[in-house]
Amino acid sequence: MQVFKFGGASVKNAESIINVASILKKNSDTKTIVVISAMAKTTNKLEELVNAYFYSEGDAQAILNELKNFHFAILLQLIPDKNNRIYNDIENIFLELLWTIEDEPTNNYNYYYDQIVSQGEVLATKIVSAYLNETEINNKWLDARGIIQTDNSYREGKVNYELSQHLVKTELMPFFKSINIVITQGFIGGTSENFTTTLGREGSDYTAALLAYFSDAEQVFIWKDVPGVLNADPKYFKNTKKIDELTYHDAIELTYYGASVIHPKTIKPLQNKNIPLFVKSFINPAEEGTVIKDSNKRSNVTSYIFKTNQILLSIQPKDFSFIAEDNLSNIFTILSRNNVHVNMMQNSAISFSICTDFDSHKINPLIEELQKEFKVLYNNPVQLMTIRNYDQDTITKLSADKIILIEQRSRNTHQMVLKDN
Repeated sequence: MQVFKFGGASVKNAESIINVASILKKNSDTKTIVVISAMAKTTNKLEELVNAYFYSEGDAQAILNELKNFHFAILLQLIPDKNNRIYNDIENIFLELLWTIEDEPTNNYNYYYDQIVSQGEVLATKIVSAYLNETEINNKWLDARGIIQTDNSYREGKVNYELSQHLVKTELMPFFKSINIVITQGFIGGTSENFTTTLGREGSDYTAALLAYFSDAEQVFIWKDVPGVLNADPKYFKNTKKIDELTYHDAIELTYYGASVIHPKTIKPLQNKNIPLFVKSFINPAEEGTVIKDSNKRSNVTSYIFKTNQILLSIQPKDFSFIAEDNLSNIFTILSRNNVHVNMMQNSAISFSICTDFDSHKINPLIEELQKEFKVLYNNPVQLMTIRNYDQDTITKLSADKIILIEQRSRNTHQMVLKDN
C-alpha cells in the first residue's frame, strides 16, 4: 500500500494529466491511494470568487465563467465525447457554485470559503478519474469529505483521528478488493453536519500523510515540479541544491519556518508510524528525489526560506505595563480568534512583536480588536528570511541594502524581518 499526492502543477492542463496517468499506469500493480489538488491557479481563482461574493470585490459571475471555461477546455482535450457522464458531473458542480453566489451571505466568511474553494479539488479529481477510466486505468473516485472528518473550524479543520481512521478502514479500504487505484481529494474534509471544511492552505500533503497513517501505508510519494526538497525556493534563489535525505526533525523544522515544499502538518502522522516520505519530480519520475525518514543523519546543508507579503505588528500595553503572562495570554487569544498564525515573535519589556502573513481580511479585524486594549504599530510590506545552518557571511550578504527590523538566532537558525532600504 502506498499513497501518491499530485499537486496543482502536476494537473495544470491536459498534457500534465496525461503525464500523471503515465506515472499511475507504471504503478498500477500496487495498491495506491491517489490524493490530488486543485488544478494550478484554481484555488487562487476560487479565493477571488469568494471575495467577489462575500466582499463584492470583483465580478463573481465573470470569475465563475472563467473557471468553468478553463475546466471544460481541459476536459474536452482529454475526453472529446460530450456524452460522457463526466460532463454532467462537472456542469452540476458549477451549477451549485452559481446557486451559492446568487444568494445573499447568511454565514461567516470562513464558512463560505470552505464551501466554495473546496470545489477545486472536487473538479480536478472528477476529471482525472474519468480520464483514467477512459484510458483503461481502472480506479474508484472517493469523496474525501466522507472519510476525513473534522470539527467546524472552517479553513483550519481539526481532524477527528479516531473517526477518520474508522471511515478509511470501512469506506476506502474495501475498494482495494477489486481495484488498485483510489482517487480522492487533498485539502478538504467534512463535518458531522455534512458541511465542507478545509485543512489549511496547501493542505493536500497533510491529507496524504493522514491517509497513509490511517491505512498503514508503507510509503508516501509527493510529486512536484522540482527534483526533490531544495535548499531554497528557485523563484528567489539561483543555484539551489537538492537535499537527498532529511530526518523527520529537519523536515518539520523547515516546514515550520515556511519551506513551501511540503505542508507543516505532514510530518507528524508519518513520523508517528515511521512511514518514509519521498519527494519526487513528476517531470523526471525516474530520478531519486528526496527521502524523509527516521534517521540520526542530520542535514548540515544551508537552507533559505523567504516569505514575502508579511506584516510586522508591534503590540504595546496602553498603560505601560509589562509584556507578561496576562498580556501575552490576551494577545494570543485574540490571534487565535482571528485565525492569524505567527511566523516569528519577539518581546521586550513593554512591546510584543509578531511577523505574520498579510491578509487584509484577517489583519484589519485583528488590529481593530487589538487596539481596544493595546497600542498597535505596524510595518508593511516586509519580508521574513530564515536561514538554517547559517554563517555570518551569508547573513551579511542576504541583508545587504535592507533594513533589519527584527533579528534573532539560535544554534542552527537565524531569522530576520527585512524591509527594503
